[in-house]
Amino acid sequence: MEGNAFSGLTIAGFSTAVVGPLTMKFFADYGATVIRVETAKRPCVSRTSPPYKDGKPGLNRSGYFNHFSANMYDIALDLKHPLGLEVAKKLISKSDVVMENFRPGVMEKWGLGYEDIKKIKQDIIMLRQSGFGTGGAYEDLGAFGMILAAITGIPNFIGWPDREPLPVGVGAYTDCISPRYAAIALIAALDHRDKTGRGQLIELSQFETAISFILPAILDFVANGREPVRLGNTCHYAVPHGVYPCRGEDTWCTIAVFNVEQWAQLCKVVGKSEWIEDPRFSTFKKRKQNEETIDSLLSKWTRGFTPEEVMNRMQAEGVPAGVVKNAAEVYGDPQLRERNLFWSLPHSEVGSFTHLGTSFELSRTPGQPYMASPGLGEHTEYVCTEILGISDEEFVELLQGGVFE
Repeated sequence: MEGNAFSGLTIAGFSTAVVGPLTMKFFADYGATVIRVETAKRPCVSRTSPPYKDGKPGLNRSGYFNHFSANMYDIALDLKHPLGLEVAKKLISKSDVVMENFRPGVMEKWGLGYEDIKKIKQDIIMLRQSGFGTGGAYEDLGAFGMILAAITGIPNFIGWPDREPLPVGVGAYTDCISPRYAAIALIAALDHRDKTGRGQLIELSQFETAISFILPAILDFVANGREPVRLGNTCHYAVPHGVYPCRGEDTWCTIAVFNVEQWAQLCKVVGKSEWIEDPRFSTFKKRKQNEETIDSLLSKWTRGFTPEEVMNRMQAEGVPAGVVKNAAEVYGDPQLRERNLFWSLPHSEVGSFTHLGTSFELSRTPGQPYMASPGLGEHTEYVCTEILGISDEEFVELLQGGVFE
């Protein structure tokens, strides 16, 4: 990956789940040498999470793991073994950045906390992404995406007023939120290092990064003492605003009207221009009061068309509308295909596998696929002998001593 944006940057990742790998992927896709440190004694939770290729479980067969892990090397290393720790320290000495997302104190237990690794390499940058950050009442609490999404309050915005909160999808987990903040922070730290020669510790709380997703509600509470309520598919400042059934089985289209001009155009598309002057719908306030009636009338019309037909008719007249797609439709979406969001690479165990590409492009140094997601420990020998400079004889001794497990 010579000449790419992060060529020459080496990252050692002591990471698990999605938050660590997704952060590293932003750099791996643009040329950084990313080396994941794992152990078969306690595999990454994403390796043991379905779906599996062809429904057959295996540490290298998880779509959940493979989707986020392209362009990375992987070394199996027992950090509880004294010689395993020495290999880890050698890796850190060759790295620019150490990433980790364990509970606070885990890296210190291994003697790999920030103060420890500064003694190995003075200008090292350490990026930490724990659930709640270092310090505070929640510091020692274990946390995964569902827990963090809940404690942030995100489920309280999903569902209907008369029912319980609904669980969030994986995309709203902090695993997918925190890496964006982490990547920006790391780029800033790298710039600072290049200017001053000094590294630093970057410490993120995934809990805190997710607050931005509910910031309007927090501002409303601070300003007005008002708690948000679950709104289903409705919106305080739009009507109609919902998901409407279309022709076919389980097919839907969203429609959102934010002003009087869009309402008038919707009425024309539906062939009900008389709704414009209808006393029930003549003002936004009245339309909001009769929202259930509008939804019912609109649903009768949308049922006669496919989601694509509804979307195209509405959009042609300036009414915001979009098809509700399932996973297969998103995977085959021509827009995403044309922009090369999905990368197909030959995987050592599962054959051709599609990985997540980049959602942004750099014109001079575009992200690109060059290596499929790794099997557990797949690159142990290469990393040790070629990157760390461990001799073949020493590698064999370490292998026989149970270090690479």
